[in-house]
This record gives sequence, C-alpha cells and structure tokens, in this order.
Amino acid sequence: MKPGSLEDAVVTGKDRQKQLAREHYQRQMQARTDRQLRARRVAILGTSTAVVVVIGGIVAAIALLGGTDGNVATASAAPSASAPATDAPAAAEPKAYDPATGTCGYVADPGSGQIKDVGLPPAKVSTDAGTMTIKTNLGDIVAKLDAAKAPCTVGSFRYLASKNYFKDTKCHRLGTDFPILQCGDPLAKADGKNPTDGQGGPGYRFVDENLEGAKYTRGVLAMANSGPNTNGSQFFIVFGDTGLNAAYTPFGTVTKGLEILDKVAKQGILPGGTGDGTGAPKQTVEIKDVTITGKS
Repeated sequence: MKPGSLEDAVVTGKDRQKQLAREHYQRQMQARTDRQLRARRVAILGTSTAVVVVIGGIVAAIALLGGTDGNVATASAAPSASAPATDAPAAAEPKAYDPATGTCGYVADPGSGQIKDVGLPPAKVSTDAGTMTIKTNLGDIVAKLDAAKAPCTVGSFRYLASKNYFKDTKCHRLGTDFPILQCGDPLAKADGKNPTDGQGGPGYRFVDENLEGAKYTRGVLAMANSGPNTNGSQFFIVFGDTGLNAAYTPFGTVTKGLEILDKVAKQGILPGGTGDGTGAPKQTVEIKDVTITGKS
C-alpha cells in the first residue's frame, strides 16, 4: 500500500472515527460522574435538613419531604437531631474483596435517583466461576464469568439475577464505530428520546476490579461506570475493538451470541444519539431473563 493512497486515507479516517468515539464516550462517563456527585451532594443536603433545633425550650422541626414513584427510590436517612447540617457524613465508600473473610463491601448509593431497589447483595461472595445466560428477544447470549478476578462484580450479578432485576429491561446504547452494546439500566426506554436512559441502577455501588492490563476486545463483558468505584448494574458487551482505557471492570467473556450483536449493529441506531456514533439501537434488544449457573 503506497503512502498517501486513497486506501491510506480510508483507514486513517476509520481510525479517527474510532478515536473520536472513544474520546466522546469517556467524556460522557466523566459528565455522568459529575452528575452523580452533584446528586449525592443534593441527597446529603436534603436529608440533613431534617433536624430538631432546641432553643430556650422551644423545639422547631424543619423537614424536607420528598416523594417516591414506583421503584424509584430516594435517600431517606437523616442525621442525628443534635448534629448541625454541616456535620452530614460523607457517603460511605465500597470495600474491595477481602480474601480472609470472603466478603465484599457493597454500599448504598442514591446516584441519580433512577433506582430499581432490590436491597444490598450479601457481603459473602464466591470466587467460583459461573456461566451467565442473558435471554433476549433475539436469542441467548452466554458468558463465562471470572469470579476469581472480579468476585464483587460477579457476586453482584448473581444477586441481581436472583432478584429478576434484569427481567424485561432494554439495552439502551449501541455503538457502530464504537462497537459496544450497553445494558443494565432497569428503567431505560431505549427509544432515543428518554433523557434518563443510562442513569438507572440498583441503589448501591461497589469497587472496580481486574483493571490491571484490561483490554476491551471482541467478546469482553465489562461494567459501565460513572467514575472510580461507581459500579452498579449497567454493563457492556464488546463486539469489536474499542481501545478503551483500563477503567471498566472486565468480569467475563461471551462464548455464544455475539452474532446477535453483529446483526443489531447492522441495523444502526435511532435518531437522537449522542453524536459519537452511539445511541439506542434501531433493533430492540430486550432482556427477558438472566440466569447464572455454578456455585454462588
């Protein structure tokens, strides 16, 4: 191939498209981080206003009340009545897997408020390998889960699957130049119009795992996140070469069903995408059920 040829230009153009898609995706993840941090600050401020002030024997109760809608949960814990608002505690941080006790530290997290609340997973997890079957309207996607390298992640998925968390949910984001299918937002409409698609989660978070030397090549199953240690329920499946930085917990490998993603990608995305070649898939991908076999 000669320098400066049309083929060179085409290859360079495709590489540039992939680079732009990667950069845009990472900017979006940073923006999502910023939104969630703001949401946490609002939650802390909101709950800290429920205080009892005692002055000269007069008790004044000041409360900020909020409503809930269906499975969308809001923060409800309030600080001690004697604590000033400025003493509101920082959000708890998740803890990594402890081999001595076989436990993970999952912590509650209101995030964006778009929550399907199924409680916290048990701290005790297994490091035994498992097989996850994602039953979709287009066929089964099967993945081998690496619980030895990502025990907290696999422990969370085992728990969510046992609660039917993913039942009848839609994968809301597809990339073409950026080859991923992102799923796991329990409230996503995947219609290209819903502004909160991609913000949903289980109301808890856990640590990043297995990042050293992580590569996101075809078949990799990894966690979507909004910054360090903000994993919830959203995940993505890679069906090409993304070139992403090692910032997303890889926890499994797809062994069957990648051809489903290839076919969906050929259909393209709906209008209203993010401008980086990703958006809601034109061909709906609906998760009917998720099952995990192997010791839990």
